[in-house]
Amino acid sequence: MQVDRELDARGLNCPLPILKAKKALAEMSSGQVLKVIATDAGSVRDFQAFAKQTGNELLQQDVTGPDYISILRRR
Repeated sequence: MQVDRELDARGLNCPLPILKAKKALAEMSSGQVLKVIATDAGSVRDFQAFAKQTGNELLQQDVTGPDYISILRRR
């Protein structure tokens, strides 16, 4: 999958990964893809709710070691 921008939110706790992702998405064009890497386990459900509330598409979520990866497409 082509990722247009990657955001490293490791070490940040809720709500900072969401706030930084929101800012990054605002700077992107419609259809572009953002990959967020976080270490906060709560970010998994936070990004699910964020996608529903904002209309951005949650394409994929993975756990790789200590990292929780969420991939979103800008609406």
